[in-house]
Amino acid sequence: VSATEECVGPMRLTKEPIQVLLVFAKEDSQSDAFWWACDRAGFRCNIARTPESAVECFLDKHHEIIVIDGRHLRYFEPEAICRMIRATKHSENTVILAVVPQKLPDQEEPSVLPLLCAGFSRRFVENSSVSACYNELIQIEHGEVRCQFKLRACNSVFTALEHCQEAVEITSEDHIIQYVNPAFERMMGYHRGELIGKELTELPKSDKNRADLLDTINTCIKKGKEWQGIYFARKKSGDNIQQQVKILPVIGQGGKIRHFVAIKRANTDNNNQVFKINKEDRCSVDHTQSECHSLRHRDRRKDSIDARSVGSRGSDAPSLQNRRYSSVARIHSMTIEAPITKVINIINAAQESSPVTVAEALDRVLEILRTTELYSPQLASKEDDPHTSDLVGGLMSDGLRRLSGNEYIFSKNMSQSQLAIPVTLKDVPPSIAEMLNDEERWEFNILDLEAATHKRPLTYLGLKIFTSFGVCDFLNCSEATLRSWLQLMEANYHSSNSYHNSTHAADVLHATAYFLRKERVKSSLDQLDEVAALIAATVHDVDHPGRTNSFLCNAGSELAILYNDTAVLESHHAALAFQLTIHDSKSNIFKNIDRNQFRTLRQAIIDMVLATEMTRHFEHVSKFVNSINKPMAAIEETSMS
Repeated sequence: VSATEECVGPMRLTKEPIQVLLVFAKEDSQSDAFWWACDRAGFRCNIARTPESAVECFLDKHHEIIVIDGRHLRYFEPEAICRMIRATKHSENTVILAVVPQKLPDQEEPSVLPLLCAGFSRRFVENSSVSACYNELIQIEHGEVRCQFKLRACNSVFTALEHCQEAVEITSEDHIIQYVNPAFERMMGYHRGELIGKELTELPKSDKNRADLLDTINTCIKKGKEWQGIYFARKKSGDNIQQQVKILPVIGQGGKIRHFVAIKRANTDNNNQVFKINKEDRCSVDHTQSECHSLRHRDRRKDSIDARSVGSRGSDAPSLQNRRYSSVARIHSMTIEAPITKVINIINAAQESSPVTVAEALDRVLEILRTTELYSPQLASKEDDPHTSDLVGGLMSDGLRRLSGNEYIFSKNMSQSQLAIPVTLKDVPPSIAEMLNDEERWEFNILDLEAATHKRPLTYLGLKIFTSFGVCDFLNCSEATLRSWLQLMEANYHSSNSYHNSTHAADVLHATAYFLRKERVKSSLDQLDEVAALIAATVHDVDHPGRTNSFLCNAGSELAILYNDTAVLESHHAALAFQLTIHDSKSNIFKNIDRNQFRTLRQAIIDMVLATEMTRHFEHVSKFVNSINKPMAAIEETSMS
């Protein structure tokens, strides 16, 4: 925050440079020292020579600091000037400094009490050093002036509270009422003077609340958490009123709770009313929607929908238009709730009739439900293995931080492999063919295949797996096209990468095929799903540069800029795979399939590749587990019965 700004809680207010008034009957080294100190501090300074001119100048400028010379009583009485200034309504937030003479060595230290009683804020023992005066002014600015400035700013907050439509009640940490706004007075029927200074326990309570509700509320707010729910209060007249209440603890000095702010609103039926559309209006809405639908699909050519298509209805048009407006107005008045909102409302209602322990547990549930990362797990402990915890923690967050403007650009490896690739599976060398016979086993050693194929395992393993799943028949392509496509994909993996190379792609392809062969998986998928999964596994890291998304974003790479720092590599893998595939007819495995089928297959492949982004991994796993646990449990119960 700059010197011309001040923060009051979350509010930032701009202030003018501090103004200082020097009241000195005659110019001397002391007045000069304060003048130059103000200049050094960037304060605006005025000088007054008489009490009258001092008051007049103050009423015009409203100075934050006033320095009154109290060394020479023959010119004027400093206490009298101070009282004159304090008598004005603008001086409440002004700091007044008395300059007093130095005491003699054998003189007793004079009391500061007379100065304080006269209205002075502090005293300054005469010292003509500019640095000493500067230090004094700076201390006043950082102390009293800033505090007074915050107090002045609070007036705007209280003005807002005074005109707020919601009832607001502020209590101390001991639940003593310190403030209520006019809306609270109107709601409860009390006058402010009847409430301030009283403990909440002194006010009549409604008998409609459950017995332990107050204990539940106190337990929650004393932990520094806000409480929100339905509460019945008793008005001064004795009537009960149902309120929607939110109580917020306010942390103050020492990090302790110093106040509680309660925001209350009458819980009328209108707040929870769900407007229903009657039969006539529903017909109007359906008629309007069907009409719009027919107009939208009658002619897809540009400008094909014009006034003639609506005007052809003749005299029915005005009534239709009126009914349409009526229906739209009713639709806008309907309450629309998300499912999570309904769940939170149900839990809130259940809290009212629950014991304290259950209510506290439900509070924790509500905290979890209100987060935006319901499926993103959190590390329970970081003590067992800090290195593993740091690694997993990094995978669970995207960690995007701007470190520098240096750009990291990698080039695509478009060179084709020089390794002799078999025309068909029958041409595979016997040693490699023997290895591939074990590809259906989980223990299949991909590193042995890497060595045997001279770091080109993807083409060989891909031919074997794609053939066993009937991919060529499904895509209506030849085995030569498939082989050319596999060779092209493998050529665009960087063999220089120690991990994200074609061996890694082959390893993932093997694992994907292994799981696709499981009965529980096969029963849930059709052949399009299987083909999409195998292709996605093959291309999911194509052209990987050996750097993470965070690195590319921090370095400001071209890919990060292209994909807006979002799933950068995953988007690149999917896009490049399709670019390479359709670029050459010899390797285009999609050239013979139906257009609609291609669109479905393409979307499935893209979704799977984008899902490999590690920041989304745990979310996908959690959703997957949640989606199969209940169905599997139902199947087991059925089989047992």
